[in-house]
Amino acid sequence: MDIQAIKNRFGIIGNSPALNYALQVAAQVANTDLTVLINGESGVGKEVFSQIIHALSARKHNPFIAVNCGAIPEGTIDSELFGHEKGSFTGAVDSRKGYFETVNGGTIFLDEIGEMPLGTQARLLRVLETGEYIRVGSSKVQKTDVRVIAATNRDLLERTQQGKFREDLYYRLNTVPIRVPALRDRKEDIPLLFRKFSVDFSEKYKTPSIQLDEEARNMLVNYTWRGNVRELKNIAEQISVLSTDKLVTANDLKRFLPEVPEVNRLPMLAAPQQQSGGDFASERDILYKLFFDMKKDVTEVKKMFFDILQNPNMAHAAHDYHPDNHVIHSYPSGNEMTVPAPAVSNAQPIILADNKIDHHEEVEETLSIADKEKELIVKALKKHKGKRKDAALDLGISERTLYRKLKEYNIAE
Repeated sequence: MDIQAIKNRFGIIGNSPALNYALQVAAQVANTDLTVLINGESGVGKEVFSQIIHALSARKHNPFIAVNCGAIPEGTIDSELFGHEKGSFTGAVDSRKGYFETVNGGTIFLDEIGEMPLGTQARLLRVLETGEYIRVGSSKVQKTDVRVIAATNRDLLERTQQGKFREDLYYRLNTVPIRVPALRDRKEDIPLLFRKFSVDFSEKYKTPSIQLDEEARNMLVNYTWRGNVRELKNIAEQISVLSTDKLVTANDLKRFLPEVPEVNRLPMLAAPQQQSGGDFASERDILYKLFFDMKKDVTEVKKMFFDILQNPNMAHAAHDYHPDNHVIHSYPSGNEMTVPAPAVSNAQPIILADNKIDHHEEVEETLSIADKEKELIVKALKKHKGKRKDAALDLGISERTLYRKLKEYNIAE
């Protein structure tokens, strides 16, 4: 069957190269029993491709079932797929066949395979490799002949690296991959799809068929369509029902298209290499470097001002006006300091007092806990005029502890 015949049979609209290639692969693999993995975003029509493969296969007269793995609770998915025996768990009042038993000889479509629990993945791998499975609560091995077609909107290879999907199952499923293109990757098909949907809904709701003007058509084509064909179909239905004019303009279309939040384009800090301490260690190193750089900058600024004050010619330093309305003071050290020019045109230059400083020392503040504790005790005693009880209360310690500290630090009352 050629590609156009497949499109006509299954109601597929579009002629983009990516779509045609995906349909070609589906047609070629249909008449085999190979496992197929269909990749694509939500709403691109992955289930339609599974139906195409089944309908063109030798199993077309046997059962076909679609199972959404993400919609079945983790505690019951094994029972749904493989069945269970009576009394195997709470609520199992009777034996029940699973999908792999009821669809024997046919095709099972496992949608959102990436959401399947790891335990169930191991059971599925056994079915794919040997055709064998065991009901929940049973020890009897049963055989099945089912073709598996899986689909996902996740990156399964990435999930294998995260430990959320079995690597052996990924390669077993990915025998023949089919990539269904997103709607934004087949923009030439968007007007055709919208026209088809609008005609269908005008017939369904007995309303005039709507048309788009040129500007509205361009807006429709350039929209992001995160929900793909499903979202486009919903928009076409809304416009068909709610639009009062037969000709839809760009302003009319804006009311129906949801606003897409802008991507955050703020610059991002490069992640530091992981160290033995993990993320905390990396952040700690960044903070240490930040504080060290701040201290270095403050020290340099202090030194510069001490050099200025020590220079006896500072008060008579030459100055002139910069073309961009800034005053540049030149100092003998070779440094230049730029400060905004005064707003008043006849303002006088700022003269620093010619204070003679013979020398200066940079005194580091003590970081000793004992020294700080002694200093606080002295301050508390002075504040309360030597009253130890009040001083101890203010310090948050007992009077007995204060007395011991007085002796320890040799503080005279």
